[in-house]
Amino acid sequence: MAVFEISIALLLAGAALAALARRTNLPYPALLALAGVALALVPGTPTVTLDPELALALFVAPVLLDAAFDTSPRDLREHWRSVASLAVGSVVLTVAAVAVTARWLVPDIPWAAAIVLGAIVAPPDAAAATAVLRQLRPPHRLLVVLEGESLFNDASALLIYRLAVGAALGAVVVGYDVVPMLLVVTAGSVVLGLALSRVMRVVSRGIRDVATSVVVQFTGTFAVWLIAERIHLSGILTMVVFAMAVARTAPDQIPARIRIPSYAVWDVAVFVLNVLAFILVGLQLKPILARLGQGGAITYLGTAAAVCAVVMLVRIVWVMGGELVGRPLAGSGRGPAGRCGSPRNAAVVAWCGMRGIVTLAAALALPPGLPFRDLLLFTAFCVVVGTLVVQGLTLRPLMSWLGLEQDDAVDREVRLARSETARAAVTALDGTEEGSLAARFLRGEYLSRLPGAPRNDDGAPPGELISRAVAAERRRLLALRADGTIGDDAFHRVEEELDWAELNAELGTIGRIRTDGA
Repeated sequence: MAVFEISIALLLAGAALAALARRTNLPYPALLALAGVALALVPGTPTVTLDPELALALFVAPVLLDAAFDTSPRDLREHWRSVASLAVGSVVLTVAAVAVTARWLVPDIPWAAAIVLGAIVAPPDAAAATAVLRQLRPPHRLLVVLEGESLFNDASALLIYRLAVGAALGAVVVGYDVVPMLLVVTAGSVVLGLALSRVMRVVSRGIRDVATSVVVQFTGTFAVWLIAERIHLSGILTMVVFAMAVARTAPDQIPARIRIPSYAVWDVAVFVLNVLAFILVGLQLKPILARLGQGGAITYLGTAAAVCAVVMLVRIVWVMGGELVGRPLAGSGRGPAGRCGSPRNAAVVAWCGMRGIVTLAAALALPPGLPFRDLLLFTAFCVVVGTLVVQGLTLRPLMSWLGLEQDDAVDREVRLARSETARAAVTALDGTEEGSLAARFLRGEYLSRLPGAPRNDDGAPPGELISRAVAAERRRLLALRADGTIGDDAFHRVEEELDWAELNAELGTIGRIRTDGA
């Protein structure tokens, strides 16, 4: 009962911290990290142990699906070199550097356990960075690279993590077997993700109840992860492919009255999972701190500080090095431009190395018998706190100092999508009876949204005509995304407007919720 009461109190505290973060323009994971530190030091809090097999499924699967669902395949294809460089090259280099550092500072730690530590702290979490960056409207390329990296670096890091954990527990890992296994796991995960997305489409096709739909979405998410893990594929890769495939078909299958509340539920669920992850790590750190003597505390703190410095330094060297090498090659015509487009962009990407919920989940998933488990868990949490506080709280001043120009690329696509969908609605209404007052009014409403046209605000069209016009708009919006004219960021913004218009039509009310102020 005490754990339940503390969890409820800390969820409320997490909500208060999130509100404070919004008011102060700070990333809320940084404040959650500080709260986790405080929780570990508060006397009288209970000790909680989470089933290691549950940790990754509980914390990573829903968060990953939520992020992958909004990812734009068009933008990923355009910036795949940058994403692949960070998701693979930077991760591998970080794992190696952290493992060497851990062995240097703690000679008794086995290589396998040192590699486990490197894999835990290798993948950055883009949530904290994008929470700050989206407020400043940086070049869209930065957001694409960071969000794409956060999807795929988890897969590469956790694959190394699984192999290293097995080796640390006595499993035999043969080098020449690893590459074929990686190829099989990657291909199998892609195929499984696509297959399960088709299953989900069939299952959810006839559901028209909000509660049932949300339950199916959550149970389906965990089922995808568990199936992939049960047949020894990558749960992360499978989830990413599954989410991106479902995102292609969901808009024309799920009605607005289900989509709007389900999105709200997912937002709350992701927030709650972030809060719970910091709570559980804080509660697990408490007995670790109690077991440490003065000498052990110095060793743990020194190791954690060194590892935190290494992960930040490796990212800076990798990103800035790639930018310096790439730009001369581009100028000579022998290679692509720098990974981030400009040195200022690269500086921001290099500093966006905050670790978050994936690192916490991997630390919580460490099996009890793993050598130096306490050190690994303590160090991982310190890296999360250190990067969130040092980098997260200084990212906004860095952006202001660099003076990056605001990017309206997504806004331009949104304006284009609104114009094109309005044209589609006008075309759909052309077949209505000319003498219909409602048809003339509604047609005038859509014409007023085209560039240079006056507004027409008199009259109230019936819901049936609105539904017909919205359906035409939705078809045009899907076509714009399918042919690459707009990306998923613009798509989801206009889709939300159409969803509210669809709800208004069902309720028999007037017009469409407008967000452009026109």
